[in-house]
Amino acid sequence: MNPFRFVAAAVAGCSVLALAGCSMGSPSPPVPPADFIALGVAAPYLSSAVIGGDRVRAAKMRAAKIAPLGPAAVPAYMADLDGELRRQTAGIGLDVLSLGNSIVIRIPAALTFDAGSAAVKPQFDATLLEIARTVKTRNKTFVDVFAHTDTSGTPAGNQALSDKRAAAVATYLAAHGVAKARIASKGLGEAAPLYNPDDTETKKAGNRRVEIRLVPYRG
Repeated sequence: MNPFRFVAAAVAGCSVLALAGCSMGSPSPPVPPADFIALGVAAPYLSSAVIGGDRVRAAKMRAAKIAPLGPAAVPAYMADLDGELRRQTAGIGLDVLSLGNSIVIRIPAALTFDAGSAAVKPQFDATLLEIARTVKTRNKTFVDVFAHTDTSGTPAGNQALSDKRAAAVATYLAAHGVAKARIASKGLGEAAPLYNPDDTETKKAGNRRVEIRLVPYRG
């Protein structure tokens, strides 16, 4: 079974999605072409240690007086969070991926950044607000933000751009109630594409994505 679930349903029923900032003019999520590379949960960076290292991040959580999860509590806590995120984001064009006990929210370019920009688009603002509302209340998780670019420009320029994009999302989450002690960000530039080569605008747009990884904070 392919672990990558690409949500391609058109945005509909705006009254139901009002909290997500839906409007009658919202674009439908992009449909991937046949040569889409389904990274799913297999991409090495998704299974790496939390950004900055567990010890450093756990110290920040303790300083913020955030209590860890007991080992026995982790599966149920993360399963509840996974279910809540899936219900909350259904139909708005992003993916919720399960990675063991961790969760990855993958947000495509249609809701993230314009080419060459690190400014949060209005459509992305509404989506992030919904995610922030849930993530801030489920505070027993580390929050890692990864950002990616397409291959336009130079590798060094793309790395810098992805760093700015990841930082912009991290700043947004913190400004909307997610504790700063929980959050870290990292740009991956063009190093982990969904399309390789990204030789059409559709593929380039697919590579410009943001991922928010939620990792349980264990005792």
